[in-house]
Amino acid sequence: MAFPKKKLQGLVAATITPMTENGEINFSVIGQYVDYLVKEQGVKNIFVNGTTGEGLSLSVSERRQVAEEWVTQGRNKLDQVVIHVGALSLKESQELAQHAAEIGADGIAVIAPFFLKPWNKDVLINFLKEVAASAPALPFYYYHIPALTGVKIRAEELLDGIQDKIPTFQGLKFSDTDLLDFGQCVDQNHHRQFSLLFGVDEQLLSGLVMGATGAVGSTYNYLGKKTNQMLEAFERKDFSSALNYQFCIQRFINFVVKLGFGVSQTKAIMTLVSGIPMGPPRLPLQKATREFTDNAEAKLKSLDFLSFTGVKDGKPVASAY
Repeated sequence: MAFPKKKLQGLVAATITPMTENGEINFSVIGQYVDYLVKEQGVKNIFVNGTTGEGLSLSVSERRQVAEEWVTQGRNKLDQVVIHVGALSLKESQELAQHAAEIGADGIAVIAPFFLKPWNKDVLINFLKEVAASAPALPFYYYHIPALTGVKIRAEELLDGIQDKIPTFQGLKFSDTDLLDFGQCVDQNHHRQFSLLFGVDEQLLSGLVMGATGAVGSTYNYLGKKTNQMLEAFERKDFSSALNYQFCIQRFINFVVKLGFGVSQTKAIMTLVSGIPMGPPRLPLQKATREFTDNAEAKLKSLDFLSFTGVKDGKPVASAY
């Protein structure tokens, strides 16, 4: 079995899927997007076709094309490209897993199927095992997001003995606020080299204290630089500075959550900050309002997260610190 070049750790941007105004995928900007993440945000790992990437709103063909483009554009620039291949259909998930292996992805991740749900750990593992077996040379990650899937099986329970069933299992994206569950994932698996990636951006410092080895999130697309500063402060045990960075990030997230914050709004913020057009979301999501974008821009400026670095097409281009 092939293992990753190195353990998946640090910040992992949950990538947005850029779209044109008529809802088609805008592949032409993904190369620019890669360069922006690496050069402006200091983020070199990505998680493709997840929640932020509207993966489950894309067709299987589109998901394959998006994965291919990220792998192609990220070659020799990104450290790791993990493709989310979860689907309601086992066959579709297996097809996407096999495709990820064929194109040279660095890992695959899967959420629990959420319409006809697995009702216990063993049933869920049986599903995940079949997907992982379709890409036997790729590291496999479970994407734990119970608020969206409605599958309440605790991650701690799932991880108990999972490598016996899924030899390629390498870690977890934990997108939940249950720090007891997350802490037990760390505590009970400390002798294994799992990547335990925290997925709630506004609580990342808490996750780090509990033993997170990294983080996957949407805000690392445009607040990666600031979050990396928090990680660096934490690493040097400057907890006061780390806390200040987390509170600063929280001030922005708290502000936009009160306005209504989701994938649509993330696309609008990324467009504003990076100057790369992310376009609208796909139905049933609705495009963020102009009022939201204006308010978010004002908040970013007030927190000194935003500076203007140049002019493009006659308009100032913003950059997030």
